[in-house]
Amino acid sequence: MSRPSDFADDGFGDLRGDGPQNPRLGALEWLRWAWRQLTSMRTALLLLLALAVAAVPGSLIPQNSADPNGVINWKASNPGLVGVANALQLFDVYTSAWFSAIYLLLFISLVGCVVPRIAYHLKALRAAPPRTPSRLGRLPAYRSESSPGDPARALDAGERLLRRRRYRVARYGDSLSAERGYLRETGNLLFHAGLVGVLVSVFVGSGFTYTGQRVTVEGETFVNNQSNYDSLSTGRFFTDSTLQPYSLRLDSLTVKYEQQNPAALGEPLDYTARVTTRTPGHEPVHRIIKVNDPLEIGGSAVYLLGNGYAPHITVRNANGSIAFSGSVPFRPQDSNMTSLGVVKAEHTTSQARQIGLVGFLYPTVGKLSTGADTSIFPSLGDPLVSFNVWAGDLGLNGGATQNVYVLDTSRMKQVAARTLANKPIQLTRAQPTATLPDGLGTVHLDGIARYAALDIHHDPSQGWVAGFVVLTVAGLLTSLLVPRRRMWLKVTDDLDGGLRLEYAALARGDDPGLERAVGEFAHEHRRELEAPTPSAERVPAGV
Repeated sequence: MSRPSDFADDGFGDLRGDGPQNPRLGALEWLRWAWRQLTSMRTALLLLLALAVAAVPGSLIPQNSADPNGVINWKASNPGLVGVANALQLFDVYTSAWFSAIYLLLFISLVGCVVPRIAYHLKALRAAPPRTPSRLGRLPAYRSESSPGDPARALDAGERLLRRRRYRVARYGDSLSAERGYLRETGNLLFHAGLVGVLVSVFVGSGFTYTGQRVTVEGETFVNNQSNYDSLSTGRFFTDSTLQPYSLRLDSLTVKYEQQNPAALGEPLDYTARVTTRTPGHEPVHRIIKVNDPLEIGGSAVYLLGNGYAPHITVRNANGSIAFSGSVPFRPQDSNMTSLGVVKAEHTTSQARQIGLVGFLYPTVGKLSTGADTSIFPSLGDPLVSFNVWAGDLGLNGGATQNVYVLDTSRMKQVAARTLANKPIQLTRAQPTATLPDGLGTVHLDGIARYAALDIHHDPSQGWVAGFVVLTVAGLLTSLLVPRRRMWLKVTDDLDGGLRLEYAALARGDDPGLERAVGEFAHEHRRELEAPTPSAERVPAGV
């Protein structure tokens, strides 16, 4: 056939302007194209990969929401990178604009993929199986046999067998068309719907979540309000009403240490915090918290993260008035619970004479070869509290927030230390009181209690996320294990006066059992035809 006289076959038709021209796309067409690209499964997979990559900095760099002290230390160690990290919101990765944009695009992409497919799937479930192909021999699984008998009986027997195998069956003249495995597509849709559910649950739930820490000394009561937390990280939708009213009193904290095995002497074996909880309208309840057994109360989980000792210290001025009195949590420094703590006595006769005590607690005191004190066992056997003393301006009246575990000595003078004439103050059970140097007053050890470091976590999305994860896994397993098949039976007259039976099947995707399924169907069908009386059993269609 000759080409038209105006056919541009020299390769320059487009340049001359007389070749085929693509239609111009307007704003609406470009929007449709962008929407189709965004809602394609390929884009959804790319966005899912991008989300996983975007989450990596959050695991490498400390986050304000989880580790504010770590953020401070990271900034101090990397001063040259602080500006870049702040500009890229690397300390708040999971709430950053760029992470939220990927998250939102992934959500829109999945919804755009799933919703049309659900509508199409529902329509396919109501539709009849497709008509029988004219040439079954071209299909990947095919078998042809000859048999005597009646065509109607052969079709009835085939329909019964197919329905018994949970196929949907339609009869088209001298043939049967059957299909099964729509549950595979249902599982696929459930998988993607579960992913959407997880994204929505995490997004909404993270807005109402909060995580707080509180150091509670034995005998103290924690009331669930913002002012009682030592630190509190909240979601974007958090309000005061998110905190459920309850109180928790730490009755005792018991730690069991290894004492039999010399190789593991002093290793902790068990932590048990006994608490009394109160909620409005209910009687007090005695509960137990262990390291791997948190307390569930007020929609929150209370975890036991750490413990230590809190000596109760009383500092008096030279005139005998109390400058400080209270339990001071000491931070453990080693496995034998040698602990460091700070006492700040601000209410003295003069701001310039405020007292700062930097103390070490040795639960069971011993001596090193250098003569220095050390702890030889973590429990309270023979405790010693040793204080270095500072005098001057603590800086508490400046209004700036201070770390309770750090003493700012920039405006203070050290008046007692190992290297000075005035040696450190030492308090024991036998000698609980000592006089401070330079007429500062006295310090008294009232007792030593334990404290528990509690982590309180509230996440209303946990149940929803778990449910959608189960739905996602169930959908994935269904889509992988359920085969999608179409089966056909065609009955025609043979040349010798009998019947020609053609069996064929087609699978969607890889199905190694397809030929075996055709062979089993043909074998059972022949056996059904050879039976003296055909069964009248009817089995409802399935998907």
